Amino acid sequence: MHELSIALSIIEGASQEASNRGGAQVHAVHLKLGALSGVVKDALLFSYGLACEGTFLEGSELVIEEVPVIVYCSACEAEKTLDSIQRFCCPTCGTLTSDIVSGKQLELVAIEITEDPEDLEKSIETGQFSGIGL
Repeated sequence: MHELSIALSIIEGASQEASNRGGAQVHAVHLKLGALSGVVKDALLFSYGLACEGTFLEGSELVIEEVPVIVYCSACEAEKTLDSIQRFCCPTCGTLTSDIVSGKQLELVAIEITEDPEDLEKSIETGQFSGIGL
C-alpha cells in the first residue's frame, strides 16, 4: 500500500512547515490527485488519518481535488476531457490519442495553518485561511 508512504511524506512536509512556524496548528492539507496517478483516493485518506496521530497534523483534514484526464486531440486541435480512462480517444470525434495534458499529477497545493487561535477565528469569519502554497 504505497498510499501510506505518500501520506507519511505529506505529513512530514506539513509538520516541518508547522514546526518552522513555532508549532502552528495545521487545519488542512490540499492535494490535486489525477485519475492516472496510480493513487487510490480512499486508501490515501485512510492512511493520512492513521499517520497523523501524534503529529502536528492530528485532527487536520486531507482535502483532495480529483483531476480528470485531459488529452490533446490532433484532429480537433483542442484539449478534451476523457469520458473513461479505459479508452484514450477524443470524446468529440473519436480520434485515438496518447497526448496526455493533465491527469497524472499528485500535487500538494496548499496547507491551511493558523499560528494564533485569534487568527483562526478571524479566518473563519472572513472565509480566508493563511495557507502555504507549495
